[in-house]
Amino acid sequence: MAVTDITLTSGMRANLISLQSTVELLNRTQERLATGKKVNSPLDNATNYFVAKSHLDRASDLAIRKDGMSEAIQTVKAANEGIEAIQQLIESAKSLAQSAYSAGATGVSTLAAQFNEILDQIDNVALDSTYKGTNLLGNDDLTVVFNEDGSSTLTITGFDASSDGDLNISDASGWDTPSNIDTAVDELDAALKTLRTQASALSAGMNVITTRNEFTEGMVNILSAGADNLTAADTNEEGANMLMLQVRQALGTTALSLSAQAAQSVLRLF
Repeated sequence: MAVTDITLTSGMRANLISLQSTVELLNRTQERLATGKKVNSPLDNATNYFVAKSHLDRASDLAIRKDGMSEAIQTVKAANEGIEAIQQLIESAKSLAQSAYSAGATGVSTLAAQFNEILDQIDNVALDSTYKGTNLLGNDDLTVVFNEDGSSTLTITGFDASSDGDLNISDASGWDTPSNIDTAVDELDAALKTLRTQASALSAGMNVITTRNEFTEGMVNILSAGADNLTAADTNEEGANMLMLQVRQALGTTALSLSAQAAQSVLRLF
């Protein structure tokens, strides 16, 4: 309160100070009800404020990591979709190769052309299994960061799922010889085995990422709840405080008016 050259009676001064205190409490209570927090700045409670801020900062950092884990899960899902599609294409190619045993020269030529077309589609599926710039079927690796300081990570190793990559499937040239068809069938079986092995590795990685994602979500909730416990206001209590302070403000205004009546009596002398 600014110091002025106006002199108040002791009664008025006491009532004014009491009323000012009530207004300050009203403002504080209104702020708590508006924000839902009893600690809005270090001035309210420095220890609780900074501890809660630390909790929320860590929760924010973990939430960013959680987003990265969610994207990693989608990347693995994209690769798994590609593997399933390639497996179906290989099964179709294997059926064509087995049909070539009993087909005539013209039939073998037609089947071989269809086989080579399937190999092209395998390459296309492997190329299209990209999510957010990462293709686990195109020999890209995926590194997932789990904690806020980056000390906990998991790297999922990609592979080349094209027909002439790790699947090592030759085209259908030379199918006029049964031994070459045998070779093609053997290569297709080996390719299916490779895909199953890679799918198993992806599944293991997916389980780890999913588990850490759920754990991180739980930690974010725990940290947020901890911050709330330190700073959140009891709205029922603050509502009751508001009602009582409004009554006190009204009474203080009345008391100030009554204390001023003594000074007003001086006017009657004139």
